[in-house]
Amino acid sequence: MSDRYAAAGVHRDAAEAAKRRIAEFVRQSRTPLALGTIGAFGGLVRVPPGYAHPVLVLSTDGVGTKLLVAARAGIHDTVGEDLVNHCVNDILVHGARPLAFLDYIATGTLEPDIAAALVAGVARGCRAHDMTLAGGETAELPDLYQPGHYDLAGTIVGIVEEGAALHGDRVQPGDVLVGYASTGLHTNGYTLARRIVFEQLRLDVQDTFPETTRSVAEVLLDGHRSYAAAVTPVLARVHALAHITGGGIPGNLVRVLPAGCEAAIDAGAWPWPTVFRVLMRAGAVSLGEMRRVFNLGLGFMAVVARDDVESLVAAASRAQVPAWIVGEIHAGPAGVRFVER
Repeated sequence: MSDRYAAAGVHRDAAEAAKRRIAEFVRQSRTPLALGTIGAFGGLVRVPPGYAHPVLVLSTDGVGTKLLVAARAGIHDTVGEDLVNHCVNDILVHGARPLAFLDYIATGTLEPDIAAALVAGVARGCRAHDMTLAGGETAELPDLYQPGHYDLAGTIVGIVEEGAALHGDRVQPGDVLVGYASTGLHTNGYTLARRIVFEQLRLDVQDTFPETTRSVAEVLLDGHRSYAAAVTPVLARVHALAHITGGGIPGNLVRVLPAGCEAAIDAGAWPWPTVFRVLMRAGAVSLGEMRRVFNLGLGFMAVVARDDVESLVAAASRAQVPAWIVGEIHAGPAGVRFVER
């Protein structure tokens, strides 16, 4: 039976080899809150003490077509860390602390080295946030994925005190917008970015990216920054947070604006990283589309009372994350408006 299964494209020996290597990365990420055995059907994690009314915050996401750049470059561990940081940021928006993570890898033909590299990156991201990698799934699906392709997704579980959870309802006219620097594209806009770089500019991963001394692979695989260290120390001062992912600033900031509050963004308040200027010019992409597709150098945003701005910027500086005052909240219909200088 196993020989016929292998002939159909599923290789159990490779899967077992991958699982043995993955188990070690899982073991390295376990925290004192972890329970049970590695390889069990489910991952068990204790709720930490000290919460009167604990609320679990859950989020699921993927890395998108950045994976195609990783596969093309043969660099597979960085996207695992990208995945964790993306998910950490998503629950940080609600003021949550990360507790546990689950990953999912699917591929046509399982390569143990690639699977191990992916999970190594995931485990590294988990350790950086004192979070347990509680389990996951590695699926070999030869009829679904082309040779050399894989998908990577993850689910995060976080926790927050119910009364401290952020929903955006504290935002009010007069609040100030603080923007936190991204480290490039993060994990969004890669379908357009790849088309511009690989098809229009006719560059490959080993070539030098325009206006830089770095390779295309280095620029396009820059990590998705986590903002936990920059924001967590000042969460009590924050009125709302937004993770700037697909949809850019307008598509994400609006999600935390209550009725009667409009965000006015100072379009010249922060510098665009080189990658965005190159993509806009080389791809002849309009400013409006750039704002809808990319983060344009701001990976995270906070809405805060004017008196607390200094504390937020100082906390970001201590975490070595550049931050700028990028706008303010006005009375008006909920939405985002860019103010050109």
